[in-house]
Amino acid sequence: MKRQILSFLLFGLFSATVIQAQDPVFSQFYSTPLALNPAFAGTTFAPRISASFRSQWPTVANVGVAYTTYAVSYEQFVPQVNSGIGFTVLSDNAGDGLLKMTDFHAAYAYKIEVNDELQVKIGIEAGFRQYNIDWDKLVFFDQLHPIEGPVNPTNEIRPDAISNTIFDAGAGLLAYSSVFYGGIALHHLTTPNEGFLNVNNGLVEGLPMRVSLHGGAQFIVKEGNKRQPASFISPNVLLLKQGDQGQLNIGAYYSMGLVFAGGWYRHAFGNADAAIAMVGFSYDVFKFGYSYDFTLSNLAPTGGAHEISLVLNLANSEGLKRKRFAERYNDCFKIFR
Repeated sequence: MKRQILSFLLFGLFSATVIQAQDPVFSQFYSTPLALNPAFAGTTFAPRISASFRSQWPTVANVGVAYTTYAVSYEQFVPQVNSGIGFTVLSDNAGDGLLKMTDFHAAYAYKIEVNDELQVKIGIEAGFRQYNIDWDKLVFFDQLHPIEGPVNPTNEIRPDAISNTIFDAGAGLLAYSSVFYGGIALHHLTTPNEGFLNVNNGLVEGLPMRVSLHGGAQFIVKEGNKRQPASFISPNVLLLKQGDQGQLNIGAYYSMGLVFAGGWYRHAFGNADAAIAMVGFSYDVFKFGYSYDFTLSNLAPTGGAHEISLVLNLANSEGLKRKRFAERYNDCFKIFR
């Protein structure tokens, strides 16, 4: 029965004339920085490729997989134009395939050196987002029998279109030094219409703009050498606001060379949401992380969220280290690399 009710609510939400959906957000935000702020494009001179997977509410009864999110991104800095470029593909699967969202964005960031210590990056992003409904998986209230469960047929009329593609754009600003960083990002500047039904389009508010405020620091605990990377701690904070929803993440990331760990507390507007624990390791150009969200709200029986990230940073290769590229970063972005 939970599966049937979930399917009805998902269709009702995304076919309504007024849409108030929120974006998926990774707990390991540092692994997919382009999803946080386009100004992060080009945090490394050599190519950086990252992949993230998130499974949320895995124990919801009779639903299978409630929410899964995938993201793959590529970025690098181009010294010839003093700019960073990046590309991100993100896919979000809600309700075991009932509603799917696929997002592609290209990002560009220009770096301004204010002085030897302070630098600023201005970023923009643009791309397309597509929504698809699997109509055959939907179960409506007129199909529900109090004893036998779902029965056929339904009186609901299949819409002419069960997919919708929209143009989307955003911008961001990032300021940083060798110790601190802080930035702001504005996503969905065009507030595009996600709806599937062309009814009262003039009254549709569209996808609410998402505002992200983020900042952090990097404190070296032990200097590194050719064999052992430096150890450091990075306290950080993330504030998101989209429509009438939002969240605050606060915590710290601690790298002990080859092994790293972290912990965060996430507070949704109005209630405690989750405690996040993360552990991982890095070797040469590879970096792997796993995190789990321990739900603190009344949704605890849904099973929290599992998240896995894999980063391939070619700037950490021995060849580039010998050329001293790895030591030329005068910033505090080790957490993102």
